[in-house]
Amino acid sequence: MQKRKIKNTQPSLLGMGCMRLPLKKDNREIDVEATEKMVDYAYQNGVNYFDTAYPYHEGKSELIIGQILKKYPRESFYLADKLPIWNCKDLEDVQRIFKEQLTKCQVSYFDFYLCHAMNLERYHFYKQIGAFDYLLDLKRKGIIKNLGFSFHDAPQNIQPIADELPWDFAQIQFNYLDYEMQDAKLQYDILTSKNISVVVMEPVRGGVLANVCQDAEELFHSLHPSWSNASWALRYVANFDNVKVILSGMSNMLQLEDNIQTLSDAQPLKQVEWDVIHQAKNLILGNDFIPCTGCRYCMPCPFGVDIPQVFKLFNMYGIHKDLKRLKEEMEQLSSMQGPKNCKACGKCVKECPQHIVIPSQLSKIKNLLE
Repeated sequence: MQKRKIKNTQPSLLGMGCMRLPLKKDNREIDVEATEKMVDYAYQNGVNYFDTAYPYHEGKSELIIGQILKKYPRESFYLADKLPIWNCKDLEDVQRIFKEQLTKCQVSYFDFYLCHAMNLERYHFYKQIGAFDYLLDLKRKGIIKNLGFSFHDAPQNIQPIADELPWDFAQIQFNYLDYEMQDAKLQYDILTSKNISVVVMEPVRGGVLANVCQDAEELFHSLHPSWSNASWALRYVANFDNVKVILSGMSNMLQLEDNIQTLSDAQPLKQVEWDVIHQAKNLILGNDFIPCTGCRYCMPCPFGVDIPQVFKLFNMYGIHKDLKRLKEEMEQLSSMQGPKNCKACGKCVKECPQHIVIPSQLSKIKNLLE
């Protein structure tokens, strides 16, 4: 597994994101046995960066990852966790949650710690309650080894946040669709200019780039039949020198094996490969595509709509163009989960990292189904 340097650490290029761990059949509980097999396989194949967060899997991700990693020497892996400032009303809440996270993960320090889902509003709140000073003090004490932030806001708003502290790293959404669509290029350039290492989230855009339209898939396979769609997406991101870790929220062993193979032997892309990615991107965006990553920050909907699932089914319709199939799949949702139950309250729009006008998109899907 390739490794790249962040300060005095050498994390693996592939990081295991713990937001989409394997689930047991027919429920939302984490399949602990399957998760442990994946973590063990990743560790044994050179993956040493594991990324969790307070809200992942309703608070259970930290517990399970901490328990699994406990059997390995502490200095042999890097653990990343994140502070959910939206759950804090004052500095005491920050201190309480941080101590709780150490306990849940069964560690005495975090190798990488992030201000989670940072935007300008949260940035000002951190300053207001003194949370930045507290985190810097933890870093001076060695309880946080590397301090960073994950970013979810308009691209230009990353500048004042990047200027605020001597950040060690920052986590941004970066893939061949978002390079221009979400101006990931601007974010990457700002961070690189300040010598802030980049950790990438959503390199496969919540699985969207693993399930591209047929024309794009055929284009990819015509050049490299053995490369998966996801492999193309990871290889693209790996070509940027300041990308130090590429996080993938893998939910099964096949995804893990493919990603490890990809980032163990990934070489700089040739011009013909860049050209193919550019052509494939145009084909993908030619569909009526909704840029949802399935992060579920918009949930729960007050009226019961399963927004990420509705968008997922619609994007798949953009690939297969089978309206009867789309209607059948939508009918499998409960009566409350479909787009017709949207009341356009706007709550979801405020939470969406992609800035999708969700009620408008749901109305479009509702009209299509009718």
